[in-house]
Amino acid sequence: MKTRHVYSTLHVEDAQRALQAARDSGVDNDDLSLIARSDIELQDIPDDRKEAKTDFLPAIARGAAGGGAAGLLGGLIAVAIPPLGITLAGVAVTTLAGALVGSWSSALVGASVPDPVRRRFEDEIAAGRVLLVLDAEEPELSRADHAILATGAVPLPYEATSAAT
Repeated sequence: MKTRHVYSTLHVEDAQRALQAARDSGVDNDDLSLIARSDIELQDIPDDRKEAKTDFLPAIARGAAGGGAAGLLGGLIAVAIPPLGITLAGVAVTTLAGALVGSWSSALVGASVPDPVRRRFEDEIAAGRVLLVLDAEEPELSRADHAILATGAVPLPYEATSAAT
């Protein structure tokens, strides 16, 4: 499983040097991205380096779980009321419908919520710093960490598993 580390640099040029150091240490190009203020990203950061993730996929999972649970509960309550005539197959349908509605509504909200790195370091980003986000497994992570720190990048207090990368 990959682990995510985040580093702060003062300028795009510093971030590019740290990015190259990580690549030279063996980190795959797809495991590196940059986050910056929107005006900096538009002008100075290539599109393939931008970290533009949102909370979309995790929101879908949470919505499916919550909506499915609500649909299941509603279906079971409907089975307990004989005049409604709902069978156990109806419970499955209400569970599925609840999961679909929950996924859909949560996805709409999750698409507008920035990813956890942007939320946690919004002050760094607002100050004009450029963040380097690294997703790697050991031993690449250790090698890249040393190489990135040698360029002058500052490690930020963030370490999380990143299974989706």
